[in-house]
Amino acid sequence: MLAPLLGALAMFGPFAIDTIFPAFPALEADLHASTFQMQQSISAYMAPYALMSLLHGPLSDALGRRRVIITGVIVFALASLGCAMARTLETLLLFRALQGMSAGAGIIVGRAVIRDVFDGAEAQRLMASVSMIFGIAPALAPIVGGWVVAFARWPMIFVLLAAFALALCLACLAWLPETHPRERRVALSLRELGATWRVIVTDRAFFPLVLAGSFNFNALWVYISSAPAFVLGMLRLDTQHFAWLFVPAISGMMLGSFLSGRVAGRLTAATTVRVGYTIMVLASALNLAVTAQLPQPLVPWSVLPIGLHAIGIGMSFPTLTLLLLDRFPHHRGAASSVQAFVSLLISAVIAGALAPVLAASPLRLALAAASVTMLGLGCWRAYLEVVRRW
Repeated sequence: MLAPLLGALAMFGPFAIDTIFPAFPALEADLHASTFQMQQSISAYMAPYALMSLLHGPLSDALGRRRVIITGVIVFALASLGCAMARTLETLLLFRALQGMSAGAGIIVGRAVIRDVFDGAEAQRLMASVSMIFGIAPALAPIVGGWVVAFARWPMIFVLLAAFALALCLACLAWLPETHPRERRVALSLRELGATWRVIVTDRAFFPLVLAGSFNFNALWVYISSAPAFVLGMLRLDTQHFAWLFVPAISGMMLGSFLSGRVAGRLTAATTVRVGYTIMVLASALNLAVTAQLPQPLVPWSVLPIGLHAIGIGMSFPTLTLLLLDRFPHHRGAASSVQAFVSLLISAVIAGALAPVLAASPLRLALAAASVTMLGLGCWRAYLEVVRRW
């Protein structure tokens, strides 16, 4: 029961990011907002998500995992209802920010729960299972959002998010154990928190390892954050056909996570990540070739390389996360928080600053995704060099 629950907790934050993509035209009309302003609704969510992620883990190290997760889910439900009642863009952005502040509790603290309870190959298998469920969220969300706006107005999307969060709260009350007992908790103070962050960020392997994991997902995020332009503008599909982009992505993430779980204990961590990055590099090259050959993006050819890329992400990310957490056995919650902060900060920059520029051309999107992938590969090689030397 723990794996599905942790997977669902990992889902609800990412699910809220792009559920509203199909509703962008309706939101622009109702709130008198431009396309650029609506794109900032993603940044309004992601930036507080990133900043608050620095605190979710340390709070759980001090107060316990269960309490922090349940509080986060309740706040998220209330913020979602606030979004549903918004009648101006400013109000929507305010409640989106509150959503973002609370959304990270599930995935960040959930990773620490896994490492509290399991070791070795068993931990990798469960992390892979959670990652597989987590991969469903950003892929399924716009599909659900598209069908909601086909039969109801956009506020119903946020009502459904609130209902999902409340259901999760009840499930946590019933089935989520406390995995961080009082005797293992650390005092919560700014001085202690600063000392913990200093230990983490001054570790020689931290930044190469965290950036290797962050960049590999954000190569896919280039397309997810540009989904309205890519699906509606470039592929020339309607709001009910976001599945053409997201089904390959979800299938690839799930297959990659499944493979990661299957090879746990059979392949070394380094081999698993190397295979994942090999798949991502090949997918990036294929994506560039297809984009250059087609005068106009076309399904299924323009989305198949994205699905292949997602396989590599799903295969490598659970192992990268465990390698990071294992470097800080006494501060796993804090390490998970800093990992999430770095990844979300990169995602926020891509969504708010780069996506409006990249979405002007399919070749720009393909080049950006390939560049981010190569940055991640470079960071992984830097991590291996650090480990070899020290």
